[in-house]
Amino acid sequence: MNQLLTGNNLRFLFDGLKLTLYISFVSIVLSTIFGTILAVLRNQKSGPLKFLASLYIEIVRNIPNLLWIYVIFLIFKIKSTPAGIVSFTVFTTAALAEIIRGGLNGVDKGQKEAAHSQGFSNFQILLYIVLPQAIRNVLPAIVSQFVTVIKDTSFLYSVIALQELFGKSYILMGRYAQTEQVFAIYGLVALMYFVINFSISQFSRWLSRNWA
Repeated sequence: MNQLLTGNNLRFLFDGLKLTLYISFVSIVLSTIFGTILAVLRNQKSGPLKFLASLYIEIVRNIPNLLWIYVIFLIFKIKSTPAGIVSFTVFTTAALAEIIRGGLNGVDKGQKEAAHSQGFSNFQILLYIVLPQAIRNVLPAIVSQFVTVIKDTSFLYSVIALQELFGKSYILMGRYAQTEQVFAIYGLVALMYFVINFSISQFSRWLSRNWA
């Protein structure tokens, strides 16, 4: 067991963890930006932009993320890390668009009417009144989506051989033949996922309690 938990092996796993967190963070930031735009467009009363936003959201949400990883990697011929970021951004954007749209619909219409009476334009109402409240209301759900992204990055090694945390652990398992060593690696990786995702989940609950 001492041969397993060496400094080199631990650094090997932590390199994968850093890549997992990097892909997850960049994807969630980009998805929040694009998802907000799509949510606003889909919330319009009518028009081609509403139709296109709705079409994107419905198509992407109803096709597994695993398939998007394949499609983006094979069609666009980009490197593994950008392919991972793009595929998760594509999929998570659709999920966050619906979350944020729920936040937009949860803002009291009376505030919009009051803003109109004060001479605010529709864009100013959206930017200064509706959107800040909507994001604040759904931020815990956005944070929770981060957990989903982190867990789902484990698909990337099996699909495009990207050596994130699970990929690094899989490679490390190939170096050891004993059952207890394999289970020890699985346990360590599971613990790393748990600590990170549990911490994020607790932060999400804290936001929900303090912003209730």
